[in-house]
Amino acid sequence: MVKSAYIHIPFCKSKCKYCSFISSVLLDLKEAYLSALIEEINCFYKGEKLDTIYFGGGTPSVLNSEDFSRLLNLFNYDNETEITIEVNPDNLNLDYMKDLKSIGINRVSIGCQTFDDNILKLIGRRHNSKQVYDAVSFSNNAGFTNISLDFIYGLPSQTIEGFESDLKKAISLKVPHISLYGLKIEPGSYFYLNTPKSLPDEDMQADMYLKALDILKEFNHYEISNFGLVSRHNINYWNNNHYYGFGLSAHGYVDGIRYSNSVDLDFYIKYPKRHYCEHLLSMQEKLEEEIFLGFRKIKGINIQNINKRFNIDFEQKYEKVLSKYKDYFEKSQNYYALNTSGILVSNVILSEFLE
Repeated sequence: MVKSAYIHIPFCKSKCKYCSFISSVLLDLKEAYLSALIEEINCFYKGEKLDTIYFGGGTPSVLNSEDFSRLLNLFNYDNETEITIEVNPDNLNLDYMKDLKSIGINRVSIGCQTFDDNILKLIGRRHNSKQVYDAVSFSNNAGFTNISLDFIYGLPSQTIEGFESDLKKAISLKVPHISLYGLKIEPGSYFYLNTPKSLPDEDMQADMYLKALDILKEFNHYEISNFGLVSRHNINYWNNNHYYGFGLSAHGYVDGIRYSNSVDLDFYIKYPKRHYCEHLLSMQEKLEEEIFLGFRKIKGINIQNINKRFNIDFEQKYEKVLSKYKDYFEKSQNYYALNTSGILVSNVILSEFLE
């Protein structure tokens, strides 16, 4: 049964230079997009009671609380449902956060990226460090207790000392959750065609990650990039459970089928009930995804469950990989997990589980 839904809000006032996600600055299309989004949800959502709802982007906080009410009213949920909204610090105020809280949104993910104002300008962010502090204050005063700060490390001109300062400032704000993502310059981003100067290399990114593990050691490190109070939406994804994906470029996983929506805004608005791509996973593909996603979790994968679900002997089937990288795994009872060294080269290791 599907218990989670992701809703993509693609609009941004401007695009950050590192961003390769599908977004649009055509805010005048907001109403047409919302109408299409409602049509898609009404077509595919089957009325299940949802455990999590997640508004991602883009910049979801370009919508007003009435917009979110219209969307939330389409779903079956209750006070226990985790409802997350991603927000940018540049367009928040206390009244807006109170309005979001009053309609049932109970988790806020604030896109901070760094507290360094010079780097924020360099990467094309619209906010400054003071606005991050204000965003946390507004969220607290509005009654939010589940707040996440998102950071990127490996930014242009960023030093290990600067990154350490970012994390210590985040800790001082007493937020219960912190997410960390290493900068990856992908096609579709401004930086892909205009490589920034003073870009930390992979070794420095690894050192930054190790520094974060030390600084955030009091946080619950539950997934490679996530620390603190567990996001039920995040963990649903890493547990390889089903979820709806609604909106432009959204991906979903329902009834064993991976699907994605169009990345063309005009096309999506015109044909919101058409999935761009659908793929029914084979058992081998399901197994590989179970492994690939499961190893993102710090506790790793439960081989007893995998053996039962897929009728295999995990240790026998993957004996060569486990032996080749034995120094990068930890085994405890029924679990295999990547150790710290394994996390740093996880992409290389996990690729060897794919046939």
